[in-house]
Amino acid sequence: MSKFLTARIAALSATVPFTGPETLERRNQQPFRARLGANESAFGPSPLARQAMQAALDEVWMYADPENYDLKQALARRHSCSPAHIAIAAGVDTLLGLLCRMVLEPGVNVVTSLGAYPTFAFHVTNAGAGLIRVPYSGNHEDPEALLQAARDRGARLLYLANPDNPMGSHHPGHVIRDLADRLPAGTLLVLDEAYAELAPDDAIPDIPADHPQVIRLRSFSKAWGLAGARVGYAIAAPELAQAFDRIRDHFGMGRVSLAGALASLQDDSWLPELRVKLAAARLRMAEIAGQNGLIPLPSATNFVTMDCQSDGDFARRVLAEAEKRGLFIRMPGVAPLDRCIRVSLGPPEMMDLVAEILPEALAAARG
Repeated sequence: MSKFLTARIAALSATVPFTGPETLERRNQQPFRARLGANESAFGPSPLARQAMQAALDEVWMYADPENYDLKQALARRHSCSPAHIAIAAGVDTLLGLLCRMVLEPGVNVVTSLGAYPTFAFHVTNAGAGLIRVPYSGNHEDPEALLQAARDRGARLLYLANPDNPMGSHHPGHVIRDLADRLPAGTLLVLDEAYAELAPDDAIPDIPADHPQVIRLRSFSKAWGLAGARVGYAIAAPELAQAFDRIRDHFGMGRVSLAGALASLQDDSWLPELRVKLAAARLRMAEIAGQNGLIPLPSATNFVTMDCQSDGDFARRVLAEAEKRGLFIRMPGVAPLDRCIRVSLGPPEMMDLVAEILPEALAAARG
């Protein structure tokens, strides 16, 4: 270990929250036939985004605008706020890391759900803060239990994803708004809305951008199909949103990525068309689940989580057998959620591969 590391960093384990499909392909020495484990959008970006990104290649020799001016203006119009309420970075993961650097320090506590998005916990641990994990209530994160834990432990941050990853469930917007209104004075709600564009309209809470105790995180990786471009943004009160400028990489965004994100917002037909495609894929996945003795859980996202009606060991065997056959899928990481497997939705040909491979994987896992 390098002698130049700080004691806190040296004490961290050298792990990453996820094993990427590329790592698995190198290990297996073959590509996946269907990549349906990372909740990427296999439907891709909008045609306007593709055109804009292609055109931006001629300018890729230049740095992007360090103020991200044009995209901030467009996002402010979309969310009926000012550009001062918007912070932009290379995906929600980067925003989470920056936020933890900004507001956490050793000795403070953070509340999240046991089994929720592990990258958040990764950044909290890196910041040296204490992590309190609250169990799910059934297939949903538990707002009341999270709120009580924040009160009991004096939490600086309370993290909640709505819709939720990995279960695909969601709470009505009024539940989230009620949670925000009852936060302890010293707690900031980190509301991860990476799947918001795919959720029912009533899932999105009416929380003003000026709310002093809420920061909302959005992504271009899911509905907009730009996971590889890495564009995310936060909506928060200006004094918090503008604080990102103190530590962010000001040239961290690329011209091609910004062009794709901006053009996506200008394509009014894209989201309605995508929702139709996802609805059809959800129905197909539910059929596949039923034919194989699995229970598909209601989903407000671009994936379907299926209850295997067994335990985590069985679900891990299913994943391993699917991987052998060229199907990349994932599962929740902790009990009792780990009784499930999770499959991203995609075009009909990818759903056909799930229908082909999943029965074989289940049979091998059961046998």
